[in-house]
Amino acid sequence: MAENPETLTLGTLQQAVAGTAAAFRCITEHQPAGGPGDKVFPPTYEGGKYAVETRVINGQRVQCVLLDSVQSQANRMELALLNAVRNRRIKLPLLVAKFDDKQLLRKFTVSSLEAPHRIADAIFRDSLYKGVIFRRSEKGQLLDTADLRKATGLFGLCPTALLLGLWDSTGPRGGLGAKFQRALVSEIVGIDAEPGKKTSSRIDPAQVLLDAGPLHTRKKESAQSPDWTLDSTLGPKLGKEGKPSEANHGNVTPGISDGGFTFRYALQTTVLSLPALRRLRFPLNGAEESSSQVDGAARTVLVALGLLAGVLAREDGADLRSRCHLVPQTSPIWELLDTPGDVPRRFAVTGNEAVELFNTALIEAQQAGLPWEEEIELEPSADLVELVRRSQQLAAERREGAD
Repeated sequence: MAENPETLTLGTLQQAVAGTAAAFRCITEHQPAGGPGDKVFPPTYEGGKYAVETRVINGQRVQCVLLDSVQSQANRMELALLNAVRNRRIKLPLLVAKFDDKQLLRKFTVSSLEAPHRIADAIFRDSLYKGVIFRRSEKGQLLDTADLRKATGLFGLCPTALLLGLWDSTGPRGGLGAKFQRALVSEIVGIDAEPGKKTSSRIDPAQVLLDAGPLHTRKKESAQSPDWTLDSTLGPKLGKEGKPSEANHGNVTPGISDGGFTFRYALQTTVLSLPALRRLRFPLNGAEESSSQVDGAARTVLVALGLLAGVLAREDGADLRSRCHLVPQTSPIWELLDTPGDVPRRFAVTGNEAVELFNTALIEAQQAGLPWEEEIELEPSADLVELVRRSQQLAAERREGAD
């Protein structure tokens, strides 16, 4: 019988970072919210295909289906951290580009916890910091020289890039730009998965029939009429044949196609690599070499941040998309993989406990002299604003043309 889980302390994190431990991991089994055997719908990829593959589990070849990818899980963890920042539970360095120009049809804000390429995203590259293109500013240039042995600047500007990976391939150094592997990896997979079928149909309460058409596009807008007409003199056929279904009228013939999966269980696996973080060095004040004390403080913050992201994302639940809502079958337990052959130490960590661990680790890191920005507001360049404005206008025109 497994021992009761321990309480995770800052001392444990520091010892794990300083020693030879391999990783923290959390493995959680899930079932559909509708119960075992209920069908769920995984994400689809090019061509409407599911990511199905055979894996070897306990020595057996088993068909599996991907329910949530490494990239998607990273995004969920970043959003969990962003919510913690907004709720003032933690403080994180954040680049924020605000698209609030009056010419835009839709105003929005993008942070480095939402941008696909984090601090290296083209949105920030093409924005201004205090009137200067960000990558040419004093703060932006920190990314130009970042590498495993000089991670201090990136630690202070975008620590999640050191956890979740970064490749500055569009910066001034091109393919030779800063590159950091993922230290925190998570995914959800359906085990022993069987494909299913989905049906589609619609009964039109108005009982519009196909022969009642054809419909034509109304070239001239009218406040009293829909965008289509039965009068052929007022415009071309709607769609290819002018079917009422082009305007979402009429019945949809019942159909059946491949769709969804059932499985024995879903497995969520999250791994935080400690060797990946030990490769990072954090020299201060332009020095070539770093000190073990400062390195340890920075790595401890990153471990605490990774655990925090994993814990908060799990507390947010696994309602992944429409008809893919999973629920854990047990409380999540984090294991510390240390001495080979030994039973891993087990820890139960709540969101509040993870927040406290992270905040305490950060205080010690700042006392050691490590940088830690808060929110850095960027202004999208005029060219970027115009590019977005044109894109929004084109999208609006295409929507109107499709109606």
